[in-house]
Order: sequence, then C-alpha cells, then structure tokens
Amino acid sequence: MKILRIIARLNVGGPARHVVWLTEKLNDEEFESILIAGTVPKGEESMNYVAADHGVTPVFIEEMSRELSPKDAISLIKIFREIRRFKPDIIHTHTAKAGTVGRTAALLYKLVTPGAGKLRVVHTFHGHVFHSYYGKFKTGIFIAIEKFLARFATDKIITISPQQLNEIHNEVGIGRSDQFEVVPLGIDVTVFQQTDEIRSGIRDELGISDGDVLVGFVGRLTEIKDISLYLKVAAEAHDMRFVIVGDGHLRGKLEDEAAELGIEDRVTFLGNRTDIENIYSALDIVALTSFNEGTPLSLIEAMAARRPVISTVVGGVRDLLGDIIEENDGFRVCERGIGIPDRSVSSYTKGLLYLAENGRLRKSLAAKGRAFVETEYSKDRLVDDIAKVYRSLTGKTRA
Repeated sequence: MKILRIIARLNVGGPARHVVWLTEKLNDEEFESILIAGTVPKGEESMNYVAADHGVTPVFIEEMSRELSPKDAISLIKIFREIRRFKPDIIHTHTAKAGTVGRTAALLYKLVTPGAGKLRVVHTFHGHVFHSYYGKFKTGIFIAIEKFLARFATDKIITISPQQLNEIHNEVGIGRSDQFEVVPLGIDVTVFQQTDEIRSGIRDELGISDGDVLVGFVGRLTEIKDISLYLKVAAEAHDMRFVIVGDGHLRGKLEDEAAELGIEDRVTFLGNRTDIENIYSALDIVALTSFNEGTPLSLIEAMAARRPVISTVVGGVRDLLGDIIEENDGFRVCERGIGIPDRSVSSYTKGLLYLAENGRLRKSLAAKGRAFVETEYSKDRLVDDIAKVYRSLTGKTRA
C-alpha cells in the first residue's frame, strides 16, 4: 500500500514528529510511505533534523508554507505531479494548509486521471483555526473551504481527541459523522526517564535551588498560546520561579512584558531546546494558557515525564485532564491535572498555588498522568491505529 503524506512545514511542535514517525514506521512489507513538506518561515525553528534522525527524506516544496499566498498554486501543481509520479493508494494530509492544497490536488488528480477512483484521501486535524485565531469573516471563509473539502475531497477525517471531534463536526458542522475517526497522538514514552543527575544539572544551569518550585511553559511563542496570561500569573505567584521553553515571533514582546511586570529575575526564556525530555525533569509543574488547542503535546510529554499539569480548559485539554474530581473557587481538580475554565489571572493563580502547596496531589497527578499516557498515547499505538484506518479504506488486510 502506497502512502503519500503531506504537511505544510516541519516546524517545532507535535505534528512534525507525528508525520515523521508515521512515515518511518509505515515503510515495511505492507506499506511504502513518502513525505511531502513545505518550508519553515522566518521566525519559526525547523525540525528537519527530526526527519533526518529517523531516516526520513522528505520531498520539500519551497513554495508551500503556513500563510496563504499566490505561491499556493505552484505548490498545488508540484503536489499534483508528485501524486502522478508516485500513484499512491492513500493521500494523507496534516494541518490546515497542507489539507487545503493537498486535497485539492488529489481531487484534480481523480478528476483527470483514468482509474484513479480507488485513491482514498485522509485528513488529520491537529488543531483548528475555527476560533481565537482570526476575525469572523476570515474564519467563515476557512470553515466554508473545510466544508467543501470534507464533502468532495475527503474519505476519512481524523481528529486527535473526542472534544476536537465535537468542536469540528457538531459545533462547526464540518463533514458527515461516518467520515470521522478519533486517533489520539502518540509519543515515544521511553525517552522521558527521570534521574536526579539530569534534574540537578538543568536546575543548576537555571540557578534554581532544590527548595524552589519551578513552573514551565513549553511551546511556540504565538498569540494562540496566550503567554501574557502565564506572565501575569507569574507576577502574582511571588515565591515561584518560571521558565519559558520555546521560541517565536512574540519573544521580544514577551520579554519586554516580563520586564514591565517586574518579574524578569523570576522568569527565564530558554528558547528552543533539543533536550526537552531533560527540561521536563527539572520542572515541578507544567503550565499551559492557550486560547485554543487540539491535543497539546506539551501536556502529554509532561505526563510522560511524571510532571503535574495545570491548563486552561480548551479543546482536547479536557480529554487529557479527565473527569472533574473537585470544584474549587475558579479551578477544578481533575483526574490528571488542574483545569482553569474562566481564563482569569485570579483563578489560574489560585489553581497554581493550590497545586504548588499540595505535594501529595502533585505526586498523585504525576503518577496517574504517566499511566494514562503509557496506555493511550504510545507511538506504537498511533502507528497501529493509522494502519487500521488505511486498511479499512482500501479493503486490504495485513499479509
């Protein structure tokens, strides 16, 4: 079975690792996979090295990137040519831009190529842009495009959490119910192993003593992550230290904001790190403040590293945190973390202080999070689930 996988760019984040792992693992006696990727724009860091580390050599299309551009027409033509050359059984697109250009190319290919009717097209929503990204008019255009592509150019739509399925299908009205499949993300759980030596080494680098509670944000420095909320909480939580791991076009603005809040001595901007599993070892709590999420990789990795998490309750975060155990003033204690439903600085600070002061709760959440990720979010499970989707679409069974 020949699989053509397409992603807009291999930038820092979960989708890049996701497509590389699938391309690597689905190359055996049963599958042949190739990966098409666009370019990483200025202001974002490339993860092309992840592909190289896993023996994956993508077909790069220079004209394809995140933002809308007249060059998208060139990307479409190049993808069309690659489809015609490779003659795949499955085209699988990931992220919005690749989904639009890749599925349009697949539709054109099926319209003009005799015998192409057996080609099946899959799209994975790693997140979505249907709220908190753009204004009403632009969002409406993106929704209209997705509805068209779901109806005329997609056989299977994959979401990465039940909550994301509800938002995309039930609330926005994209696709038919029988088109959808929920396939959670997968990670390499084995790399998140704790040692006192690693923890001490990173904390020494940051100037953090054993007695300090160190809170960390891990992710891209973009508007959707609302890192300003994180900084405002840091300003209220006077006895804690904070670290921001990641980079992006907002870094300078956020550093200025930290200085204005008078917390530059308690907040460290680390930039992107390739030793992220070691960074988690040094943290005591992992925090997320996003407006919108699919299933945030940082929370999954934190759980794998046995770190308690606190997050705004958005998108797939609900599925990660689990059932509500206890309602408090402004925050919720859930099965696997603390949830903040109202986005206020006061509520988030209360939840963070509650977690920081309750060592027994931190240990309990950390243990439950690790067990949950081992069961639900392993890389092998991800590969098996995707392979099953492909077999069901083509009618082919494992040899």
